[in-house]
Amino acid sequence: MPRYLAEWYIPRSQARKAHAAARDARAAAEELTREGTPVRYVRTTLLPDDETCFHIFEATTEEAVGETCRRAGIATGRIVPAIEV
Repeated sequence: MPRYLAEWYIPRSQARKAHAAARDARAAAEELTREGTPVRYVRTTLLPDDETCFHIFEATTEEAVGETCRRAGIATGRIVPAIEV
């Protein structure tokens, strides 16, 4: 299944929200999967000095990742295909 990176801008003062966002992203991915759209939450990486958070998902489409983020309350800056080497 393809991987996607969802980029989220988060002020350093709100970095603690990244943990909640990861939990909510996992729950939203599980919900979508139960509904028949396969999405798997992989991990979240926070770069506090850059005020950026990256969420990695496996999904059949970019739109499925967008819906996962919407349900999780994550206002993504962009969603792009990701390849790990």
